Amino acid sequence: METRFLQTLLTVIETSSMAETARRLNITPSAVVQRIKALENEIGQPLVRRSGHSMQPTTAGAAIIPDIRRLLEVEGDVKAAASADLEVGLLRIGVIHSALTGLLPDLLVALKENRPGIELYVLPGMSSGLYAGVVEGTLDAAIVVQPYFALPKTLEWALLREEPLLLVTPSTVTVTDPRRILKREPFIRYDRNHWGGRIVDYYLRKISLRPREQYELDSLEAITILVSRGLGVSLIPDWLPPWPERTNLRRLNVPGSPTRNIGVLWPRRSARLPLTKALVAEALSVCEVRGYVRRPDARKHRKRPNGYECA
Repeated sequence: METRFLQTLLTVIETSSMAETARRLNITPSAVVQRIKALENEIGQPLVRRSGHSMQPTTAGAAIIPDIRRLLEVEGDVKAAASADLEVGLLRIGVIHSALTGLLPDLLVALKENRPGIELYVLPGMSSGLYAGVVEGTLDAAIVVQPYFALPKTLEWALLREEPLLLVTPSTVTVTDPRRILKREPFIRYDRNHWGGRIVDYYLRKISLRPREQYELDSLEAITILVSRGLGVSLIPDWLPPWPERTNLRRLNVPGSPTRNIGVLWPRRSARLPLTKALVAEALSVCEVRGYVRRPDARKHRKRPNGYECA
C-alpha cells in the first residue's frame, strides 16, 4: 500500500476538497482521483463521497483515519531518523494566514536555496488551532502569534517578527490623535477569537476606551478594505505586505501599544527535531536579513500585565 496514496486520502479528508489536495501535494486533480480509487480497490470499500460541494469520508474512510495518521507518522519518523544528518525529509508546519503571503515565501525561497532536502507540508490556520496541532503532535512546527499564556516546558519558541499596532483610518479622516479618532469614529474590531485580536482588546481595556463597534472581523485584509471604503477605523498589527491593492487609507502609529509577536513554535522532543531545528535556523536567518526583529533583545521575555507575554 503506497503511503503517498494514504497521504492523499488523508489530505482529501482534512481539506474536504480534491482541488485543494492537488494544490497542496503539487499533483493534478486527476492524480488525486486515481490515488483514491486505487486505495478503494485495494481496501474493497468506498473511502470518500461527495456531499454538496465538499468531500466527506465514508464510514469505512473515517474508521481508518487514526491508523493512517499512525502509519504516516511512523514513516516520517523512520525517514527523519535515517537522514537527520543529511537534512532530508518532510515537515508538517502550520502558518497563520497573515504570514502566508509575507513571511512564508521568503522562508520557502531560503529553504530551496540552502536546505533543498527539507520539504514542507503547509497547513494554514489560526494560532489557537495550530498551537493545538503542535501540542498533539500532528504538526512538527507552527508559525503563530506568541501565546498570551506561559508555554509548557515541552515546547520551544523563537521570535521572528514584532508587529506594533497601527490605527488605520480612511483618507478623509484628518485628525492625528489616535485616542480622539477611536472615540469619535465607528470601530471595526479585529476578532477577539484570534490571539492578535486579544492584543487589541487588551490595549483598549488598558487605556479604558470603549469605541463604537461597527463590525468584528477575523480577516486583516477585509478590515483594511472596509476602512478604505470609509466604513470605520481599526487597530490592527502592522503585518508584512502585500496588503490589499488599491486601498486608500492612513496608517498611524499608536504610542504605548503592545506588539503582536510572530514566531516559530515546536516540540522539544521529536524524531524530526534535527529537521525542525534546521527549519527554525533558516527562519531566524531570513528574519535577521530582512530586519523583521526590531530590537537587539528581542528574544528575551518579560511578563506583560493581564498574563500576556511579549518580547
